[in-house]
Amino acid sequence: MEKGFIQDMLDVKVLILYVMSRVMYPVDLQKIYELSYQDDRLSYFDLAQAVPQLVESGHLEELEEGRFAITQKGRETCAITEDSIAYPVMQRAQAAVDRFNHAVRRSSYVKTTISQRDSGDFSVMLTLNDDVSDLLRLELMAPTQKQAYRLANSFKENAETIYRNIMDRLLSEPQE
Repeated sequence: MEKGFIQDMLDVKVLILYVMSRVMYPVDLQKIYELSYQDDRLSYFDLAQAVPQLVESGHLEELEEGRFAITQKGRETCAITEDSIAYPVMQRAQAAVDRFNHAVRRSSYVKTTISQRDSGDFSVMLTLNDDVSDLLRLELMAPTQKQAYRLANSFKENAETIYRNIMDRLLSEPQE
């Protein structure tokens, strides 16, 4: 029977530092737990105890709204201790962090807003950005709020495909 990587509080702290050194954005306690939970022996209570200790020791800093970020001291400590993490746990943690970073980065490029018009229907503003400017800005009318949310959610899931289809259609050779 496999015992797991987490044996004591030091293992919990090393794993937290590993995750936090790879997260590109400040995260709250719940997200730290979700990203760190790569070993069945890790409990939320261990994490809730370890994070304040890491803040107190200067390895993490608490930012606004209960979000945390790693400090330079935390990065240096992580570089020294990360090789003690079991390889499968490290791989799963890295994959979880990569998915999280990608999702946050993508959400900063895809924006939707819904507003009700004076006529009672809804305006849905759909925007796809890159690092420089808007690639696509599209405003659609939806007769009901439910349809407006469906439009917004569908755009969030398929923004790149929608953009590519519009560009293909507009740039295709005219047919006779």
